This record gives sequence, C-alpha cells and structure tokens, in this order.
Amino acid sequence: MRLLALLACLVCLPLAQAQVRPYDDILESGVLKVAVYENFAPYSFLEEGRGRGVDVDLARALAESLGLKLELLWVVPGEKLDDDLRNFVWKGHYLRPGVLADVMLRVPYDRDFSQKRNDLGELANEQVVIFSPYQRERWQVAYDSRRLAEVPSIGVFQFHPIGVELESVPSFYLTSVFGGRLARNTRHYPGPAAAFEGMRMGEVDAVMALRGELDWLERQARDPQIRNADGTYPNLGRPDWDIGMAVHESNRQLANALEETIEGMVRDGRMEELYAGYGLHYELPGLYQDVR
Repeated sequence: MRLLALLACLVCLPLAQAQVRPYDDILESGVLKVAVYENFAPYSFLEEGRGRGVDVDLARALAESLGLKLELLWVVPGEKLDDDLRNFVWKGHYLRPGVLADVMLRVPYDRDFSQKRNDLGELANEQVVIFSPYQRERWQVAYDSRRLAEVPSIGVFQFHPIGVELESVPSFYLTSVFGGRLARNTRHYPGPAAAFEGMRMGEVDAVMALRGELDWLERQARDPQIRNADGTYPNLGRPDWDIGMAVHESNRQLANALEETIEGMVRDGRMEELYAGYGLHYELPGLYQDVR
C-alpha cells in the first residue's frame, strides 16, 4: 500500500518547468548555454569527444565576449524548425525537462519565417527573437570532372546520376523540376556524406547539398577532380538564405550584447577567418552586403 501511495504521488508531481534565464542571471551563473545541432559537420560535431565546427567556435567566441564559460546543448533536429525553437528556446522538451538554451545558433534569418502564422492566425514563433545574421548559406552542386566535364545547367542530370540526401530540399527539387525529368537519375542517400562517398565510388557523378557541407567534404577528400558547379537552379524557391540566431523574446538584452559581438566579428574579418579554418567559403549575409 505504501509503495502504491508513493507511486501515485510521483505521478501527480508536475514535470520541472523550463525557465528562461534573464540576462543578469546568465552573467551571474558564469555560463552561457548555446544550442547547436549535433552531427552537423562542419558546423557542429564531436571529434574525439570534443565539440568542433564553425558554430561551436562561434559559440565559444560569444561566451568569451561576455566573460562566460560555454555550455553546449546538442540539438537533434525535429521535423520543423518550429519544433527546435520550442524545445530549446522557449518551452523545453519533455525528455529534457527544465533545460533551455540561452541562445540557439544556425536559425534562418528570414522575415517570412518570423511572420509565419499557425492555423489560428497567431504568430507561430512569437516567443522568439531571431537576430544577428552571420552567414549566407546556399545550395551547391559538386561534380566529378572525370565523368562529367561541366555542369552548365542542372539539365545535364537528365543523363548523369546525381546524389542527394533523402527527404531533403535537393531531393524534392530534383525529382520535380522540369516536369520530373531528372527523377530517374536522382539517387537517394542517408546524408550528404554518404552521397559524396557514392560520387567518389562512381555510383553518381555529382551531389547536391549545402555549400558548407560540400566544402568540408571536398577538403577531406583532397581530390582536385571534384569541383563545384557555377550554375543556377531554376524554380528553386530559395537558393540562398541568411543564418542567424535566436533567443527568447524576453531576453532582448542578451540579443543586443551578442549582436554587438557578431557585428564586430563580421566587420573585422574574424568571422571569415573562422570559416576559412574549416576550408569553407564565407559569404556575407544580406544585412552587411547592403551596407557595402
């Protein structure tokens, strides 16, 4: 009976509620909690148990700018970005009760996304502030010049196989563009690294993925015959976009402090150096291109 009563009491206890830490509490704690995506080279990944990648190094720079130590929260991506923001920025996840990040990196800096509304007509992400674009990302095609002389347009993939990640934007794009004429030559892999390896093994002649991912894979391969295509992607809704970060809407003071650090890094070249350290192209986000 006592055991049953104890179990009943435990069931009735509420889950610990995740609390957003105000700016002063963050400074007092001595730690900045930053959410980054796991297994996402070259941006955030573990190597011999240590966090590495552009976003990990950037998170460390942000913490140091505030005189704080860094604590990384590794994010497993949900079905939608909305899920990730809810789970790690403003509400918390039932599997990690009480855990929230102070800031989350690699969030699209996009007005349409910020203004997106749910089925009730309410702002879907009114609980977060997305700010400080620090990089422009884009889709890219890499090809093996031993089997494909050039890629003047994606039309060549009517005749040459190309690898993509399963259920990704490149997958949906290549199987539907031009009335589906490229679908039969679109090969699916678990991820960009597997597709890239498929290209090296001769299973496909090219790969379409994020430019940063392909830069990183090309750096590891050190194969001068693997090249990046310069072509455009007709009917691809968003070929490039800016990447920023997100905090809870009540934490604008933290956003202001981090924004100052990001702007300094972009303007004095430290951001570009950070990307170059991983062999990546760096493209200014639109906010800074417009100033120029």
